[in-house]
Amino acid sequence: MSAVDEAMSILSRGTEEILVEEALRKKLAKGRPLRIKAGFDPTAPDLHLGHTVLINKLRQFQQLGHEVLFLIGDFTGMIGDPTGKNVTRKPLSRDEVLDNARTYEEQIFTMLSPEHTLVVFNSSWMGEMRAADLIQLAARQTVARMLERDDFSRRFKSGQPIAIHEFLYPLVQGYDSVALKADVELGGTDQKFNLLVGRQLQEAYGQEPQVVITMPLLEGLDGVQKMSKSLGNYVGVAEPPDQMFGKLMSISDDLMWRYFELLSDATLEEIAGWRRSVAEGVNPRDIKFRLGEEMVARFHGKAAATRAREDFIARFQQGAMPDEIPEVSVVPRDAGLPIANLLKDAGLVKSTSDALRLIDQGGVRIDGERVEDRGLSIPAGTVHVFQVGKRRFIRVSVTYF
Repeated sequence: MSAVDEAMSILSRGTEEILVEEALRKKLAKGRPLRIKAGFDPTAPDLHLGHTVLINKLRQFQQLGHEVLFLIGDFTGMIGDPTGKNVTRKPLSRDEVLDNARTYEEQIFTMLSPEHTLVVFNSSWMGEMRAADLIQLAARQTVARMLERDDFSRRFKSGQPIAIHEFLYPLVQGYDSVALKADVELGGTDQKFNLLVGRQLQEAYGQEPQVVITMPLLEGLDGVQKMSKSLGNYVGVAEPPDQMFGKLMSISDDLMWRYFELLSDATLEEIAGWRRSVAEGVNPRDIKFRLGEEMVARFHGKAAATRAREDFIARFQQGAMPDEIPEVSVVPRDAGLPIANLLKDAGLVKSTSDALRLIDQGGVRIDGERVEDRGLSIPAGTVHVFQVGKRRFIRVSVTYF
């Protein structure tokens, strides 16, 4: 296998699309370090495992000798990314953007090599752009082309407002690729339109167009909605080891394989072998331990991962958790569901008063942790293992519909 074929085998794993694959081969064959761009709007202070699907791919490029351009969209963050939104998104203040950006910088170097990562802010060039320059940039795109975007199209057809500044977002993101002379840009599948605008603008400015690689959107702990802090179904990379491990142990056995494919450094052959072992009778919980330990070790070190596993076993396994846990879904009336109502709806107790009594007696646990707050609300979009008494376990997904 040639060096290019080997690189393509590594880089194509877990991707949704490579546009254009032959162009990536040609770029790799040049034998020079490529400039690999990925943009992150600092809309929340913490990264989660959903973000790391893309960051893992950046790390693979680094391991192959290429340079990562980690773009923090401090300028676009003040516009507000309209991707996938049914309404105009509220822009962030300058202070909010900068605070979140600083946190991003601290977190990415748990995954990326600082020596081969250039952290850049798009305000560096967009903040210097004159009004006339921005008008010239806007002239390179049409309203009809913008309305080809699914979210814009839906809002236009339904009569929902689209603010003019929202049209600027994909233009600015695309111009970032021009300013950075990117060879490759990575993004989620929901960013495909914006990434292709980058290709178009690079050609318009006389540059070789970037290769676009789209990555799947990782489902959150509920296995339905994409992982999102606002939905509460996330695993944050800065979460304490025990909390991270417990959340990963709460995912369904089917979702575990998706996490392995998109997050793990294990080879596809290893993952296929674990699948076969489960099919032959190995407890999937034991394989899930591998996932939990790998993720905790990545962000907190091997010693912390070992302690997290041992603590989990002490809390949960030695409490006689069964090999197979029944699963149910419950639908909240609001953004969350009171713990007492959840236990009743899930069939763990006969009434909310029974639930409150058990909580007061210390007989209710969530992911192995004793519940002490009888007013606790479980947010929609989350999934947890609930335990009542010593023997009753159930995995509950709090869904939106």
